Amino acid sequence: LTPHVVENLRTIAALDEGRRDDVFAKIGASSLDSTRTLNCFAGDHVDRDLMSVEALDALDLFLLGDAGGYDPFSRDALSAIAGKTAAWVIDGDPSPLDQELALTQARFGLIEYGTNDMHMGATYASAMVGFADALTTLVDTLIVQGVIPVLHTNRARLDSVSADRWVETYNAVIRGVAQGRQVPVLDQLALLEDLPDFGLGSDGLHMSTYKEGGSSRTCRFHDEAMQYGYNVRNLATVEALARLTAVVTDGLDAPDTGEVMAGEGTLSEPFLIDSLPFSAMRSTMDSPQSELDVYSGCEAEQDESGPEHVYRLALDEETRLRALVLDQGEVDVDLHLLDETASAEGCLARHDRLWEGTLGPGTYHFALDSFVSGGEPRAGEYLFVLVTCHPDDGACG
Repeated sequence: LTPHVVENLRTIAALDEGRRDDVFAKIGASSLDSTRTLNCFAGDHVDRDLMSVEALDALDLFLLGDAGGYDPFSRDALSAIAGKTAAWVIDGDPSPLDQELALTQARFGLIEYGTNDMHMGATYASAMVGFADALTTLVDTLIVQGVIPVLHTNRARLDSVSADRWVETYNAVIRGVAQGRQVPVLDQLALLEDLPDFGLGSDGLHMSTYKEGGSSRTCRFHDEAMQYGYNVRNLATVEALARLTAVVTDGLDAPDTGEVMAGEGTLSEPFLIDSLPFSAMRSTMDSPQSELDVYSGCEAEQDESGPEHVYRLALDEETRLRALVLDQGEVDVDLHLLDETASAEGCLARHDRLWEGTLGPGTYHFALDSFVSGGEPRAGEYLFVLVTCHPDDGACG
């Protein structure tokens, strides 16, 4: 929650001042549909004495919220159904999302998708196209209605070796959408990674649960209970709501600082990728240059004379990488890997969507360039993702 993000969240809230600042909507699949997620806060088995003052204040605030006749913790949301996807929640007239927002007038939207979305294509790569499109549309739908989206990354996948190898890539897409729209993200993968079995239960997919006498107690927060996924995530959610209400509702200063990415995205001053995984959502329509036209080094003939953004990556050791560019509608932004010269002649590989490969130590560039069709540049917004391949994924790179 940097100053820029906080300013953006306040701008979103101002779009509909009639929304209830003490109500959130659950928007997701089985994790948010589960009675083990947040519902316990409306019950008697809550370790209030182990919660911070700020978290307790947020808990009491939202317990009094009217979410369609229920408090938002115990409400069975129309927009959170097991097995569903990001495309499902925005489909229909009215959509499940529209129905939930109309009933609750929620100010905040807790969003968790990706696990089911990964299986909506012939491959995880092909499924990602629809996922990114739906997630972006979902976030934009909330924003224009004055609802503040709170995205969640995906957890580890111990139920599927192949799916687990793509979790980081899907999470990079989620973080990219959050960055592009300047909204918060709760990183579940990082939150749970030090827990036994990554905070997952016996099925390797859903979170683990602390129990007392055979009953689930997911609002217990003592040391033993905090070895279980649902317990850790529940407490983190209320703490996140406390931080959000502090800056959005109470008008307090931003608690975090932020850094502006170095570079201008040009050949002379490329954007600098200083760490991996990396995500960036931008528009080539904002680019100040159209210098790269035909990538002869890749023996390519496509007309890429539209505006482009250039990114620089320096590697100290041999690295296996996966790079993606995702766009929407009529926009057509292509991906080009260039050598240290950052020239069309120095093109090493290109693709309209996905590249995987191994690069040795050195300096490289990625050009995100607008394809030209019928004399018209197909410039516009894109999401660029660059991640290291999973160590056990021999098919990548």
